[in-house]
Amino acid sequence: RRKVDSEGRRFQDRWKVEYFFTEIENHCVCLICQETVAVYKEFNVKRHYQSRHSTYDKLTGHDRSEKLKQLEAVLIECVMKMVENICPEKKQEFANICLARNTVARRIEEISSDIKRQLTSKGVDFDFFSIACDESTDLSDTAQLLIFMRGVDDEMNVTEELLDLQSLTDQTRGKDLFVSVSSAIDDMKLPWNKVTGIITDGAPAMVGERSGLSTLICNKVIEEGGKAIKLHCIIHQQVLCAKHLKYDHVMKPVLKTINFIRSKALCHRQFKQFLLDIQAEYEDVLYHNDVRWLSRGSALQRFYSLRKEIGEFLETKGQPMRELSDPIWLADLGFLVDITKHLNVLNTSLQGKDAAVNQLYSHLKAFGTKLQLFIRQLSQTQPNTIHFSALQEIMNSFPQDNISAQTSRYAADIASLAGEFKQRFQDFASIEKEISLFSSPFSVDPEDAPDQLQLELIELHCDSELRSRNQQLSLVNFYRQLDKSRFQEIRTLAKKMLSLFGSTYMCEKTFSAMNFNKNRMRTRLSDSHLRDKLQLLT
Repeated sequence: RRKVDSEGRRFQDRWKVEYFFTEIENHCVCLICQETVAVYKEFNVKRHYQSRHSTYDKLTGHDRSEKLKQLEAVLIECVMKMVENICPEKKQEFANICLARNTVARRIEEISSDIKRQLTSKGVDFDFFSIACDESTDLSDTAQLLIFMRGVDDEMNVTEELLDLQSLTDQTRGKDLFVSVSSAIDDMKLPWNKVTGIITDGAPAMVGERSGLSTLICNKVIEEGGKAIKLHCIIHQQVLCAKHLKYDHVMKPVLKTINFIRSKALCHRQFKQFLLDIQAEYEDVLYHNDVRWLSRGSALQRFYSLRKEIGEFLETKGQPMRELSDPIWLADLGFLVDITKHLNVLNTSLQGKDAAVNQLYSHLKAFGTKLQLFIRQLSQTQPNTIHFSALQEIMNSFPQDNISAQTSRYAADIASLAGEFKQRFQDFASIEKEISLFSSPFSVDPEDAPDQLQLELIELHCDSELRSRNQQLSLVNFYRQLDKSRFQEIRTLAKKMLSLFGSTYMCEKTFSAMNFNKNRMRTRLSDSHLRDKLQLLT
């Protein structure tokens, strides 16, 4: 049987003039008699008009357009009368509403074009800029390539904006992505020799040694007389490191139990009512989604907090979870809950807009130091579990089972995790000296600095007034007030560091907005309109 809702019928703007109809809240409404036609079908609209309002056929051209304006004005007047009676304080807000959806679309296009003009104007003043790229597929199976730009001018003003959204209808190889990125950069008239770096999510098409996007971009910059570095998103690398601690003997029973509770509606309802009846701390367990950055830690934390209630509920269902009575397994669960909590704190600190690369790298270095502390504390004869509250709770609950003997295994697992972190972030480690020089110029020995910076760095170290300003001002403001002729090379280094992206966070955030706007109810949203909407949202 044919379903009208699935045919994708839409209101046609020409029906306004031809039949005096308009669209209000997804309904086709006659402006003359205010009756509604059930289906967006021209035959139905035309039949209504000819059978009831054929006297309006004598109106043509300008007269017909004027009549349409009068009818729309009457409709707006009726709405305003209702507003005065129901919510008079909102009268002005309703008066500013335009009923035409094309007007809204046109305004979005105009605002997007204005943003692009402003960005083009700012781009002329950029001394350096870098790009962040990520690709994803929307609901209409179109590959969408997001290109963000982070530029710095001579006054140390940082601009981080969406450069373009390129829609790819064919393959998404490195060279295809390169053509799209090149088109976006050339359209903005940005010089290639000012590109300082490119950051991606680490996909093969992005980071291939020979034909990856990053490689092609860096080769292009070298040809134009510049130098750019390739970086792998610091958040993606952190997530990959977190997956190094598999602990399948813990995760599999936990996920199996969560799926058992939530997969069937009746069981799920009974579990939530059970938690409500006993006044539990939480109302439900959380699904685990391997794609979401914080999902593993959140699901484990909730399961751990409700472990006793879950055990009781499973007993009533005749599906007891034997692991919940095993002290060693519970200790492993507690350790995994604690370490994933620390990893989630790190992940959260790496998120956010306008984060400079030195700030992100400092969070990473701090976490590495924390891991070394955890290793030492858990390796002691009397283990110190002060930073592992869940593990400590389990140890206190089963003092006779000598769970403390397991802490040496946990220390070894943390050491393995620390090794994974050290191995993963080689790209950031390669610019660690530049990051240190930028973030702490007074703590770097001039002899360890690049040759072109040594003399200026000595001048900086010997200036007590500048040392005092460095302690009082933010890093950007400190470099902003440095004398341009006296510290030219140091300022150049600062601008290059400020221009670098540390993550593709803005790409991931924008893809979330894209999926929200181009959803299964709006798959016909055009690529140009999608780009305009995302331009406004970012």
